[in-house]
Amino acid sequence: MIRLRLPGPRAPLAFAAALALAALVLAPAFAAEPQLQQAKPADVGMDPAGLKKLDEAMHAMVDDGQLAGVVTMVSRKGKVVHFDAYGKRDIENGLPVEKDTIFRIYSMTKPIVGVALMTYYDEGRFTLDDPVSKFIPEFADLNVAKEDGPDGYPITEDADHPMTMRELMTHTAGLTYGLFSQSQVDALYRKAGIIMNPNHTLKDMIDALAKIPLRQQPGSMWHYSVAVDVQGYILEVLAGKPLDEVLNERLFGPLGMTDTAFWVEPGKVDRFSRLYQSRGGKLTKVEFGQYLEKPNFLGGGGGLVGTVTDYMRFAQMLASGGELDGVRILKPETVELMHTDHLPANVTDMGPTYRGNRFGLDFAIVTDPNPATDHERARGEYWWYGIGGTWFGINPVQDLVVVGMIQSRDFRASAAARFTSKRLAYEAIVD
Repeated sequence: MIRLRLPGPRAPLAFAAALALAALVLAPAFAAEPQLQQAKPADVGMDPAGLKKLDEAMHAMVDDGQLAGVVTMVSRKGKVVHFDAYGKRDIENGLPVEKDTIFRIYSMTKPIVGVALMTYYDEGRFTLDDPVSKFIPEFADLNVAKEDGPDGYPITEDADHPMTMRELMTHTAGLTYGLFSQSQVDALYRKAGIIMNPNHTLKDMIDALAKIPLRQQPGSMWHYSVAVDVQGYILEVLAGKPLDEVLNERLFGPLGMTDTAFWVEPGKVDRFSRLYQSRGGKLTKVEFGQYLEKPNFLGGGGGLVGTVTDYMRFAQMLASGGELDGVRILKPETVELMHTDHLPANVTDMGPTYRGNRFGLDFAIVTDPNPATDHERARGEYWWYGIGGTWFGINPVQDLVVVGMIQSRDFRASAAARFTSKRLAYEAIVD
């Protein structure tokens, strides 16, 4: 503790100097965390009554037993106009969901890793047309599954070209997940424990992938995959350090994302939400991954936890052209590049689940709003979601950002919350 003895009336200069010195010493201890700018809805062209409808809709889903708890945040023109938390983060112990509740964000990890990778693009460390094997030699000369073969191993052919960084960042590299489709290659992923083996490291994943054929020719189709986990490994190669350290240095520290990490620190466990699934009409606690200690596998495709505020800081940085609070993360043209359609012309769609969307670099992009899911103003929105019920959307046309988080393994309830919150946010725009 610093104690200052007040000087007598004859020492004003000494007193001023002492105060100045104390201010310098004490400033770090009292420095406030950076805050997102706020505004009244009407000041940025939003209708308060419309945002109230968003609250009411989310609250109704909790009251009806579809969700345990929900946190939503909306910003327009760089200012937060809506921030609401409702329900429970822990039903069994009666603990409320709060604005600083920590959630498993699963695949919302992907855009974070993609942005971190593009900071190296800005430094000239790679181009989108570079072969992935430039950074992962193990991926040189990968074969491609042509048709089913004997003993569970496919008949293969040569790749017609090496997978590129652009293909890796658009899920067109020929990889798969082993979870969402059925093929002999998917079965080989499951057998090898690709991303599912808790004892694996990212390097172990790369070594295993190098022994498995590609599911399809690079550039031939959009197929959701472990591509961003591979990007996480490339980040380790480029930085020469573990992925968690790279993300802390490149994004979390500079952006003030103080609660985003691959595990929940002991002092924050009480803020960590439970995960629920509806069983027999009742929300039941389930487990899907462990987050209470540092994992061996730093999953760039789905391993992070975080808060709504942290993710809004990340999203607002992108909405502001790559800069937040005077800290530049990406060049404006690089942000625009990331939400530009990069799918090859021969890839006509992303399947029925994503009708009306194309794909940029680790973001989906609404190019033709689907009336069943999207508001007509959603055109140009770039977005993604997490399988545990988290979502975001950034619309540069409407200058709107929406972030929402729940913890639900019920896909229908999660999708309903996502679609409803975005639709009502768009409907609240009045200018």
